[in-house]
Amino acid sequence: MDQLKIALEQLKIVTSPEMLKTFQAYMEGILAWNEKINLTAITDKEEFIRKHYIDSLLCYEFDELQGACKIIDVGTGAGFPGVPLAIVFPEKQFVLMDSLKKRLNVIDELCKELGISNIVTLHGRAEDLARDRKHRERYDLCVARAVANIAVLAEYTLPFIKVGGSLLAYKGSDFKRELDEGQKAINLMGGILEGERAVAIENLGLDHKIIIIRKIKNTPMQYPRKAGTPSKEPLK
Repeated sequence: MDQLKIALEQLKIVTSPEMLKTFQAYMEGILAWNEKINLTAITDKEEFIRKHYIDSLLCYEFDELQGACKIIDVGTGAGFPGVPLAIVFPEKQFVLMDSLKKRLNVIDELCKELGISNIVTLHGRAEDLARDRKHRERYDLCVARAVANIAVLAEYTLPFIKVGGSLLAYKGSDFKRELDEGQKAINLMGGILEGERAVAIENLGLDHKIIIIRKIKNTPMQYPRKAGTPSKEPLK
């Protein structure tokens, strides 16, 4: 875990032996479960640390994250970026949402075993859950990693976010084209593009940019559209 410890120090994250043990144990748990359930294509531990842990934590110092209390991770998969963020922010509440219940069952079991008490999982599709009054515009921040292009992602995520809250979308090198195509969807969902940021960690070669979209007005009630429509007919 030396690679992780060094990266955490570069990100100015205060570590403890207990925190590092939790990261180690969660990785071991995911890789063990991965032999039964398809959770991740990354099975090399060094690559896992780099692409799942360090990449998830690149937004650590962002004001949008630092000031948030209730955070939803839409399309969490095996728990990224939600679990690493929850480990380093034990005082914040995280809701990890995914459409595949088997993945969430693994997250629940591992969090219980490891004493990660600030995570709740939520099963369902974003288009349905964002219409539920318990979740619609209830979150200070949404994080999403490798879920969909910006036009689709805006419709999936912005309805969950309170006015004044933000979306942090982890994107690769082709993000500018996505942003151009996604402006209509961002605006329709009540968002405005704040910009993009890159955080460099020495010698790791991570090329994710994090797109920041701020929610400036309520999402119209007709959005999100019914399940399956955003991905089939993006708002462009």
